Amino acid sequence: MTIDEIIHMAKEAGMPDWLCEDWFHPFDSFALKFAYQIAAAEREACAKLCDEMHSNAEDSCGKAAAAIRARGHG
Repeated sequence: MTIDEIIHMAKEAGMPDWLCEDWFHPFDSFALKFAYQIAAAEREACAKLCDEMHSNAEDSCGKAAAAIRARGHG
């Protein structure tokens, strides 16, 4: 998830532009770090579901879990 995507979602949620710029300053932002942690937790939850499915299915579930986890590294 990029900074621009996070700011876009914040604005869609009703956060004013001026507050977005203050909260999501890319160099030292508690809000940005928090947003990244939320996104990482959601990716991991999805990947764990794939892992569980993988134990009962084809290898494609394992590849899906790896792809979900990899999304946070780009």
